[in-house]
Amino acid sequence: MAKESIKNPELEKGTISVSTEDIFPIIKKSLYSEQEIFLRELISNAVDATQKLKFLSSRGEATGELGDLAVTISIDADAKTLTVSDAGIGMNADEVKKYINQVAFSGAEEFVKKFKDAGSGDEIIGKFGLGFYSAFMVAGEVEVLSRSYREGEEAVRWICDGSTTYTLERAERERRGTDIILHITEEDKQYLEESKISEILNKYAKFLPIPIFFKGEQINNTEPIWRKSPTDLTDEDYKAFFKELYPYAEDPLFWIHLNVDYPFNLTGVLFFPKIKKDIDPRRNQIQLYSRQVFITDEVKDIVPDYLMLLQGVIDSPDIPLNVSRSYLQGDPNVKKISNYITKKVADKLHELYKDDKEKFQEKWDDISVFVKYGMLTDEKFYERAEKFCLLQNIEGEYYLLEDYREKIAPLQTDKTEQIVILYTSDKDKQDIFVQAAKGKNYDVLEMDGVIDTHFIGLLERKQEKTRWVRVDADTINKLIEKDEPEAAPEEDAIPEEKVDEIKALFESVRPNETYMIQTAKLGEEALPIVITRNEFMRRMREQAAMGGGGMEMFGSMPESLNVVVNLNHPLVKKLQRSRKKESLAKQLLDLGMLSQNLLSGQELTNFIRRSLEMIG
Repeated sequence: MAKESIKNPELEKGTISVSTEDIFPIIKKSLYSEQEIFLRELISNAVDATQKLKFLSSRGEATGELGDLAVTISIDADAKTLTVSDAGIGMNADEVKKYINQVAFSGAEEFVKKFKDAGSGDEIIGKFGLGFYSAFMVAGEVEVLSRSYREGEEAVRWICDGSTTYTLERAERERRGTDIILHITEEDKQYLEESKISEILNKYAKFLPIPIFFKGEQINNTEPIWRKSPTDLTDEDYKAFFKELYPYAEDPLFWIHLNVDYPFNLTGVLFFPKIKKDIDPRRNQIQLYSRQVFITDEVKDIVPDYLMLLQGVIDSPDIPLNVSRSYLQGDPNVKKISNYITKKVADKLHELYKDDKEKFQEKWDDISVFVKYGMLTDEKFYERAEKFCLLQNIEGEYYLLEDYREKIAPLQTDKTEQIVILYTSDKDKQDIFVQAAKGKNYDVLEMDGVIDTHFIGLLERKQEKTRWVRVDADTINKLIEKDEPEAAPEEDAIPEEKVDEIKALFESVRPNETYMIQTAKLGEEALPIVITRNEFMRRMREQAAMGGGGMEMFGSMPESLNVVVNLNHPLVKKLQRSRKKESLAKQLLDLGMLSQNLLSGQELTNFIRRSLEMIG
């Protein structure tokens, strides 16, 4: 047990009050997820000591000039020490024994309770009373040199080597405040390197509310923009802050300033980066702070997965954390905050769409992946996003989801009264099919995003009497079947009894069994051979390629292609009379394959040689 309290000891030895001898190994090795967090904890304590002094001074309970309140971090490579110094509230001998010797006794929490009616808790970081002991993760010995702000108090020095014993004695310190001096172990000597300390400070102390100095320079911005009112900020302020967070990134498209104090406290700024067609593989771009102390960039419990594509800062003292402040704990507040952020994002996008549709359309390519991803994963976001989610056709025109259905319904409703939405995932490669659709005055959407296959499936489930098909899924007449009278037969039409022979001929020259031969009357203007891809099977393969659950069997199956022989085309008709039926059929089939980039290797070489012979 510790000896009785004495205010000004000459020399005192005692035992730290802990419930078990095993507590120190737990603190030193298991309490914190990352070793470097020790510096964050010590600086946070120093900031708290300074904030307490400012509060007491504002109440007249701390007299005298406050002076320079900066926190200083210094390294002495020769002495192998790292020191965190503040000019805050300081401690006398009794307070050292109360706050340092009692593990898990939080001086910050005690201070907040004492002055809670005066709102003292708004700026205080500490909570668990364990942060100080993180110093022993890297130090073989820790010194605390402190002097209380109260007049007449003498400075004291506390020393501990990481065991459960300590020494406490009078010391010399001219000014109030505290020095935490860490005698760094040999195995942790990296923390005596200026570059390493600069890296940690840039990560954890960049926006602390008290000036932090290292190597004679202030390293932090004490008034980040999320602490300010949006009415006091310009677009340039937001862009400058974004560059402060992400120095090498392009300017953001726009941003959302978060500011709520009920039923929870939350501030922050979320930026919309340019995402383009692909989901950016870089995650963890949103930084979580608690009272301006960096906590983590692992915010998946607070921010829905699709919002992880955003960048920026969230600061909330109401997000429950474990003692290391490194992992979020389940709590009703977390769900409320997540819902609030989702609503704010959706409201902002809707506001942008309503205020200036043309500008919103200009940004659509950069944010469409984010919006579609959100609609796929969050039912409430889907309901909100219907008001601003856009579809773009190959002419570059934009439509809201329901507006587009109404636009195409008169022409693109099939005989079963389903509205058929045609789309292309690559308008250049699928140009033959696009042109066939345009020939019927049908509209074609561009759906070439990385998650568009999944998004189309979602819309089919949501939209009644609607079917989505890619333009190359079948011949145009079959994509949108109508109740139309059959045209009169042509004079030189292939007799019905010869159709099976034509089909058998092409089956004899097809490259393999994955090419299924069909015949159809497509008109003389259509190509002699049209190769289509079954909509259902193609979608299953694409979803399997993206890791769709239960789709593995489709991913391993070879692609099935439909070879449609156009019975109306003059060259197909000529096959009946040709003496080189097989050669001509093979040439027509290869031309169809070439139009779809399906010829390669020996097949391509043979096609070229055959073409040269025919020309000769």
